[in-house]
Amino acid sequence: MIVRGNVFATKSADCEFESVPDLNKPGIWLETVSAFANGLGGSLFFGIDDATHDPIRIDDIQGATDKISELIRAHIEPALSVRLSTVDVKGESVLRLDVPSGVYTPYYYSADGNKMAFYRLGSESVQCPANIMNELILKGSHQTFDSLDSGLDPSDYSFTLFDATYRERTGKQIERPGDYVSFGMQSGGRLTFAGALFADQHAVYQSRVFCTRWNGLEKTSVFEAIDDAEYEGNAIKLLGDAIGFVRHNSSVKWFKTAEGRVDLPDYPQAAVREALVNAIVHRDYMIRGSEIHVDMYDDRLEIVSPGGMADGRRIQDIDVFKVSSVRRNPVVCDVFQRLGFMERRGSGLRKIVEQYPPGRAPSFESTGQAFIATLWNLNAGPAPAARGGDAKIGRAIKGEIMRNPEATCGDLSAKLSLSRGALSREMRALVESGAIGRAGGRWELK
Repeated sequence: MIVRGNVFATKSADCEFESVPDLNKPGIWLETVSAFANGLGGSLFFGIDDATHDPIRIDDIQGATDKISELIRAHIEPALSVRLSTVDVKGESVLRLDVPSGVYTPYYYSADGNKMAFYRLGSESVQCPANIMNELILKGSHQTFDSLDSGLDPSDYSFTLFDATYRERTGKQIERPGDYVSFGMQSGGRLTFAGALFADQHAVYQSRVFCTRWNGLEKTSVFEAIDDAEYEGNAIKLLGDAIGFVRHNSSVKWFKTAEGRVDLPDYPQAAVREALVNAIVHRDYMIRGSEIHVDMYDDRLEIVSPGGMADGRRIQDIDVFKVSSVRRNPVVCDVFQRLGFMERRGSGLRKIVEQYPPGRAPSFESTGQAFIATLWNLNAGPAPAARGGDAKIGRAIKGEIMRNPEATCGDLSAKLSLSRGALSREMRALVESGAIGRAGGRWELK
């Protein structure tokens, strides 16, 4: 809830404040009404100081209520049903305007012969760029880009990689055209854009991934890059090519244990795969001339995909463990799920974070035009203090080593009720911090 009793949340993606409703120049708050309606909805409070949240008296609250309703009817198109109510704050009546998430997007603010649509970017209302307008138009017609008719004849394209991948990962044979139609890849005898993305040929121009291994910690001249490659075409192939590029430009450190050796890759493979899947299935394919960028530096891997969050929020303002799944390309997502590349629960970001040791979690950022996932190189440079792992688990591991220096990883995993993956991450942190080591086939504390 935005308001509980007399306590208000701060300005956010779904909450805005106006000290006193300016009924003669309502442009600013009407832009916010448009933005809320084009997004997830929200509440606008009149009579609240944005900085202190203290109430500011509205002399004629009934007159203000009537005028606000009149202005919304006159200036917001199409017609939008809103709810106005009063909230008591420290003895003063505050006006609360609840704006629902609209069904018939885009919703325009119309004034002086001009019509403009706005959307919510973080805590600001921003005029919609072309790609957001296209998405809102599709949303208003209950369509998505990947479900649209591409105009391409299926007989002009082959799907060898898709059919083989489906058979390999599910054990089932594709039946054409029935399965293609049920998957949403074909409709009315033509390919949808989702179907075109899985053709062997390069049928959708924007279906591209540009990969670069930069020399150092920042981008330099492309001529000084260590390695670079450009991939295009089939979405499954792009995933494999990008994973291969990262693997080729990564290293794997290791140390010996009584059971063999423990590999310490620069980047957890599962995290890289999940981040690339997210980029491919959730990117905005309507941004002409765009592509996914995979940029590798000495200390990190950045994956930049076109288009911000589909619902207009900023990922840096949200707990990634609580982010809801809003799918820009639901057909493409469904096909990737059928192939076993992702889950239906929308837990991709959580899975990426869970592959990393405590204190080294990947970071995520979104703007109106891009989504950036940054994965840290776990073998880069000296181990920072943040890489010390979970202190409680670390103490438990060191305690077991003190009691039994010859304990195997299997022994430690069973004794501490830790999965082998979790134990490996914690052992890595302890080894890299110099807390433990191996000598003569035994663990030792340092």
